[in-house]
Amino acid sequence: MIHTFSGETIRFNILYKKRTSVNISIDLYGNVEVQAPKGTPDEHVLHLLEEKWDWIQQKSKEMKDRMLGPKAKVYEHGEKFLYLGNTYPIRIYQDSNIEQDRAALEGDHLHIYVNDLEDEKIKQALKRFYYQQCKALVEKSILSNQRNFKVKPRSIRITDSKTTWGTCDSKLQLTFNWKLAMAPLEVIDYVVVHEMCHMIHLNHDRSFWRLVGKIIPDYKAREHWLALSNWKMTI
Repeated sequence: MIHTFSGETIRFNILYKKRTSVNISIDLYGNVEVQAPKGTPDEHVLHLLEEKWDWIQQKSKEMKDRMLGPKAKVYEHGEKFLYLGNTYPIRIYQDSNIEQDRAALEGDHLHIYVNDLEDEKIKQALKRFYYQQCKALVEKSILSNQRNFKVKPRSIRITDSKTTWGTCDSKLQLTFNWKLAMAPLEVIDYVVVHEMCHMIHLNHDRSFWRLVGKIIPDYKAREHWLALSNWKMTI
């Protein structure tokens, strides 16, 4: 659902359950969820959202800031970047004959090959590396976890989201944040499974989390890694 108040608009999911009060929560992905007793009028839910508006906006901003991470790093020999949960120093090689700037993991360093030593060209070469690796890693994880699902994703995209690690829409289209390539494989698997479970349950209801837990029993620990390490995940 969508609600606008004081010039700001938010999207939220609402779940009606056997409970005695209304609860509003915001998960690590920035999703706003309202749990309300069955039969609660929409007007009452919207009124409570407006009462909690400042808190919701503050928490949403914290999630966005967490996803944005710290200021961009410098692009010099020895600067360290995350890949699959480990940090690797970079080595930069400049050659005017290079037709396509690129980056590659070679040994214990991330090697970056560019035809010009401009910071932006180095950054884009590194970013292209993460995009390519994320796509390959996500596709491999989906293939490995497909046995747990009767339905398949219709499309898979890698995006430059500032607020989410992944999404799944009603058309079974999955999208993933390229920064996932910086996380350990088990964390990537968790995010992939999380979004694949949305092919069955679009909301974060009890059935959804039961399915996630059935496939990945320690999913909370993997989610915790993202929460604690997100500030490092930047280029």
